Amino acid sequence: MARPDKAAAVADLVESFQDSAGAVLTEYRGLTVKQLQDLRRALGENAHYAVVKNTLTKIAADEAGVDGFDDLLTGPTAIAFINGDVVEAAKGLRDFAKAHPALVIKGGFLDGKPLEANEIARLADLESREVLLAKLAGGMLASLSQAVYLLNAPLSQAARLAGALQAKAEQDPSALKGGAGEPAAAPEAAAEAATEEAAPAASDEAATDEAADAPEA
Repeated sequence: MARPDKAAAVADLVESFQDSAGAVLTEYRGLTVKQLQDLRRALGENAHYAVVKNTLTKIAADEAGVDGFDDLLTGPTAIAFINGDVVEAAKGLRDFAKAHPALVIKGGFLDGKPLEANEIARLADLESREVLLAKLAGGMLASLSQAVYLLNAPLSQAARLAGALQAKAEQDPSALKGGAGEPAAAPEAAAEAATEEAAPAASDEAATDEAADAPEA
């Protein structure tokens, strides 16, 4: 590859690293061209899958500030640059690897932090971002502060937090209700309580208004 072509290839890789939420590095030795095309179609809009040269990828990773790739860049390498739902992309790679053992997931990075292969596997076992957000919106996490923290956390940290929550919920299903083994108050009950608290105050205000309007003796 000529020097200008190498420079252009490195620039493209740097842009891919910088524009992606994360990336998963794989070895594809033994996969056919058709199987690689099938994998690209399976990932859809969640990621684009590119065969890369190891030496150029090392240079691009350094320029993009991505750590932890040097030891993984051996053998035929392809990278899934994740543009959409990170969990869905991880699921797609995991499922394809199960059906085609020649695809080896070696590691990656998410939110600028390196991920090992087993962490990517745990990420694939999580529920999708949409499902997690639906549970948050429905008040199914232990507390509002946890919900806000999870929503605002980087994706890699959110994935680890969600995994810990899921493991806790499997041991204690009440953790997804109100925490501490107590179910969360139903919205109807909370509204009724608020109405009861407001009623005495309204009665006192009406009595005050009647006294003010009464004619003087």
